[in-house]
Amino acid sequence: MTLALPAPVRLEEARARMLDGIVPLPVREVGLDEALGRVLADAPASRLTLPPFDNSAMDGFAVRAADVAGASADSPVRLRVIGEVQAGHQPEGSLIPATAMRILTGAPLPGGADAVVPVEDTDAAAGMGVTLPDSVAVFRSVEPGTHVRHAGGDLRAGLPIAQPGDLLTPALLAVVAAAGYGSVKVYGRPRVAVLATGDELVPAGMQPGPAQISDSNSVGLANAAREAGAAGQALGIARDDLDDVVGRLREGVAGADVVVVSGGVSVGAHDVVKEAFERVGRVELWRVAVQPGKPLAFGRAPRPTGAGDVLLFGLPGNPVSSLVTFELFVRPVLRRLAGYQDVIGREIVHARLAQNASKAPGRRAFLRVRLHPAPDGWQAHLAGGQESHVLSALAAADGLAVIPEDVTRVTAGTEVEVIRLR
Repeated sequence: MTLALPAPVRLEEARARMLDGIVPLPVREVGLDEALGRVLADAPASRLTLPPFDNSAMDGFAVRAADVAGASADSPVRLRVIGEVQAGHQPEGSLIPATAMRILTGAPLPGGADAVVPVEDTDAAAGMGVTLPDSVAVFRSVEPGTHVRHAGGDLRAGLPIAQPGDLLTPALLAVVAAAGYGSVKVYGRPRVAVLATGDELVPAGMQPGPAQISDSNSVGLANAAREAGAAGQALGIARDDLDDVVGRLREGVAGADVVVVSGGVSVGAHDVVKEAFERVGRVELWRVAVQPGKPLAFGRAPRPTGAGDVLLFGLPGNPVSSLVTFELFVRPVLRRLAGYQDVIGREIVHARLAQNASKAPGRRAFLRVRLHPAPDGWQAHLAGGQESHVLSALAAADGLAVIPEDVTRVTAGTEVEVIRLR
């Protein structure tokens, strides 16, 4: 008797079912040293004005622009120097007509000054930092505001500095710090437990014995999860044994938001992951119409605490299929949990294939390609062998060329969409 298999589900429907009901993880407040790569959960308003005062953008002399109008190398204007302003110090006194103050970068502009003449445009260029001169000759005129950083030119107290959903990059975190914050409110970081299955697997770094191979899936998937903004947990390698898989799944469900299993989801005699999912929860989807990666399972398991469900992903054991299906299905779920508004988060470009390629009918294919600039845009070169075990081709690729379900062969020169991986 032949086992009746369900029809593979199209990508969009599968992804929609996986994302259904998923909301970002609870908000927490973290220090700025913990916030890199997290997603902002509120719209903080600046507590400070930046710059807080008009200050100099150059080392030079604070002047009244009217006093140096018409100054040139042939007809310099000489001003009396009445003091100096250093960064971190308040000016002593104000300018009056025909006077100047030596000023250093970042120092507050003294009263009466409306511009800064760079030291290079004066006769003090060789003597900056030594004894304060009695006077200075200015060789170039300046307009009011020249080389002045005006108060509030960057941030203004009370105005938002970012929006919910913004990714906290090093630059944005610097803005947050400049705005007066030592911590930020972010969405929780998803916790991902990764489990490999297969009697043939040994941990990475261990010498394989006869009929054994190194476990690359755990390394690839754990790092893909980290790249997507999640925190990883290793569940090790399970034998092709239902009880072993179930026991490790229960461990993952107890502490993770998402459990990702590689291998054991097809129809072989020792493929036990789908049944293991049903032991700890339920299977909501099995088999998707993509190449590589058709034998994929998705389900949910109740948390031991009763606070919602843990998401279960059973990915194919072939290493390329495992990582490609992670990209297509697991990564969007992790981004939704982490608070990203754009769950895909990948640029899509159009490119022309450099070689012929073929695929199975009825499945959307994702060819591993390298993008090269071309006169009319991009050209996509196959990165290597396209079989689902050729991991080196995926490592060499910087994009996935998308071939529709109803196409079985594409010729060189065909324009395709490419998902940029980096």
